[in-house]
Amino acid sequence: MRFACVGDNCIDIYQNKNTWYCGGNPVNVSVYVVRSGDAASYIGAVGTDNYGQFMLDSLTAHGVDVSHVKTLPGETAKTLINLVDGERVFCGYTEGVLADFRLTDDDMDYIAAHDIMVSSHWGNIHSQLPQIRARGVPIAFDFATKLGDDVFESAVDYVDYAFFSSDQDSPSTRDSLRSIYNRGVKLAVCTLGEHGSLVFDGAEFTHFGIVPCQVKDTMGAGDSYIAGFLRGILRHLPLEECMRTGAECSSITLQNFGAWG
Repeated sequence: MRFACVGDNCIDIYQNKNTWYCGGNPVNVSVYVVRSGDAASYIGAVGTDNYGQFMLDSLTAHGVDVSHVKTLPGETAKTLINLVDGERVFCGYTEGVLADFRLTDDDMDYIAAHDIMVSSHWGNIHSQLPQIRARGVPIAFDFATKLGDDVFESAVDYVDYAFFSSDQDSPSTRDSLRSIYNRGVKLAVCTLGEHGSLVFDGAEFTHFGIVPCQVKDTMGAGDSYIAGFLRGILRHLPLEECMRTGAECSSITLQNFGAWG
């Protein structure tokens, strides 16, 4: 299986650890997919600074195809983070050259040669989803906690597998899943942190818990769940098995510092 992971990347700078790691939803998903045995390409933009080269070198070392990454004049995106008792605390974000990132027709043709495309709220490609959808490639999209904003409204009608995150399985969470499903997605998925995940398929809700592990850092946990879940979907596994695969992938990530080192 081949995943096209498209959109944002960033350098996660851990201020209270004086270190940094590569990150960004599509970047993380691409690495987790390769780690699990499938192929992945990352399509995005980095800057001409040292962080940009670090991102390219790191992805290449992990087996991700970066042939369609653009290097644009300026700074690579950065996220400032503090790690407190294993939980990430976001302290600031600089978008850098991602503000100018757009897909070309050649990029979209390249994406269509994959089995699925994965992107996210900060990827700056939401306005181009109709063109990608027209090429026939299934689309997965992570809306994070940003339901109902302009990106959501622009993107959701062109998405096959929609993801978002919440703290708990509540009536409002289930209402959100129903609402997203009614926009035409095949599956609406909510990751619930330590409470597992919840999926609505139009007929019923399915809940799955977690795979217990020693948590060092929650960074990338949701992205790794997405990677594992979608690998199961592409293999036509039963829904609960897809959720289990996502939880297993997430448990590996949780035991390391940074999204993937």
